[in-house]
Amino acid sequence: MNFTTSGVCAKEIIFDIEDNKLKNVSYVGGCNGNLKGIGVLVEGMEVNDVISKLKGMTCKDKSTSCPDQLAKALETYLSSK
Repeated sequence: MNFTTSGVCAKEIIFDIEDNKLKNVSYVGGCNGNLKGIGVLVEGMEVNDVISKLKGMTCKDKSTSCPDQLAKALETYLSSK
């Protein structure tokens, strides 16, 4: 799935879901090392677990963050099922 982000430096999040587990998370743009780290940390996690851990995280002076945008992307995925 491709998700266009809003309010963050990264422009897009790309990921797969297999058996309700997150796979192959990558970000387009943003802080390359940190976003690779997020992808590795959430690899293989259940979708709802990732949402509950990342939803609501913010960057300084912003109402969202790249982790929060991943949670929003996963919520979008769940609502489209």
